[in-house]
Amino acid sequence: MNWNKLTLPSQLEEIKALSFEKPVLIFKHSTRCSISSMSLDRLLRNWKEEDKEKVEPFFLDLIAYRNLSDQIEDFFGVPHQSPQVLLIKDGTAVYDNSHFGISYPEIMSKIS
Repeated sequence: MNWNKLTLPSQLEEIKALSFEKPVLIFKHSTRCSISSMSLDRLLRNWKEEDKEKVEPFFLDLIAYRNLSDQIEDFFGVPHQSPQVLLIKDGTAVYDNSHFGISYPEIMSKIS
């Protein structure tokens, strides 16, 4: 999976604009959390290269950029959790889930 790294607050405006062209997936990952690692592994195992045409994936390292997660919360109105996925369409968070609720088939069902 070829993630876009989410490291700057200015990227939130870019994500919002991009989401009008195609959905954007944000995965918030804590490198210190085994649940987060398992959720990430499930996403990676299910990802198909052709899915890049359907959704643009962004990866946020919560340990390195924790304050950016707070900005995501304010910007998209979704309370912070870890691990967490958000699906952004037309500038709005239309889906979010966390921990063992993170399901690749469910995420992909929200894209169409």
